[in-house]
Amino acid sequence: MSRTLASLRAAMDSDLAWRFRQSPPAMVAATLLLVMVVCAVAAPLIAPHTPFDPGTLNLMDSRLPPAWVDGGMLTYPLGTDEQGRDVLSTIFYGMRISIAVGVAAVLLSVVIGVTLGLVAGWCGGWVDAAIMRLGDVQLSFPTIMIAFFIDGVAKAVMPPDLREMTRFYVVIFAIGIADWVQFARTVRAATMIEKNKDYAAAARLSRVPGLKILFAHVLPNTLGPVIILATLGLGVAILTEAILSFLGLGMPPTQPSLGALIRVGNDLLLSGEWWISMFPGLALVLLVLSVNIFGDWLRDALNPRLK
Repeated sequence: MSRTLASLRAAMDSDLAWRFRQSPPAMVAATLLLVMVVCAVAAPLIAPHTPFDPGTLNLMDSRLPPAWVDGGMLTYPLGTDEQGRDVLSTIFYGMRISIAVGVAAVLLSVVIGVTLGLVAGWCGGWVDAAIMRLGDVQLSFPTIMIAFFIDGVAKAVMPPDLREMTRFYVVIFAIGIADWVQFARTVRAATMIEKNKDYAAAARLSRVPGLKILFAHVLPNTLGPVIILATLGLGVAILTEAILSFLGLGMPPTQPSLGALIRVGNDLLLSGEWWISMFPGLALVLLVLSVNIFGDWLRDALNPRLK
């Protein structure tokens, strides 16, 4: 217990923690992000209603405005949609999907990009050229086009009854496979520097296997920029998923993300039900904005030139 307290005290006294306390925007963004993540993870416990259980829905309560507008009810603080679902509860559940897709897609991009970057930087030669040209080809296709292609292939090879069940994984794969190049290029550049340093040369002279040098020594020294890119890429991945869902390529109606909720509300804007799309859109903006602000602070805090 004392060792844990000592480690916690050392972390609080570190230079990174001091920089965090000196940056009000980073503190606000981190607090907001933490609150939104907690609300998303604990949605089944804290959501006022269970919006995706048909047995709990009442169509007589559909399209109710927010509680502070005439006709609203305190039971539904942010109003209801056309199916009588509580908008606040759908936002909590939608954030779960958006955050889960974003995190999983970034992790997939990190695994692919870091692995290919290490191989390209360590091997060099034609291996490096082949991987980098593959990255150039990848960058010539926008994420949405790649998502269209992957979605079409998935629909062609999967039985109709499995398409909706696997849509979550198809979206993750489509976003993750489109964003690995930035990680590969960063890790490749760092690997080319690290492999020529004295510790790597000493390890090779000691006949340490190349894979052990690569993953036990070179990889840890390249993770700093990767963490920064992953943090900034999380906001991009969440926003990309929202765009795909808005276009109908993302999550199905049974697992709606924030983008899918915005798409549903967009169809009702002309009839005056502005709250159905406005509040999920505001939640998406706050989520992506908090991630980006925290990522910008982390990039500056870990930049040795600014210390």
